[in-house]
Amino acid sequence: MELKDLTQKNASELRVLLAEARERLRDLRFRVSQEAHKDVREIREVRTAIARMLTLLTKKDKQPS
Repeated sequence: MELKDLTQKNASELRVLLAEARERLRDLRFRVSQEAHKDVREIREVRTAIARMLTLLTKKDKQPS
């Protein structure tokens, strides 16, 4: 997901997306370890998306309402 799309989400939507991304990462790691999934680069992309979401959540939590 693009940073532009993520910045338009509110904190609760970001938390839902973060939970989904973490579940996707867990699933990808399992499938790669079982050699059922060949695209290991996808793990990097999901990890980057998780980092972006966490950064935006921290930024939104620190902003005064």
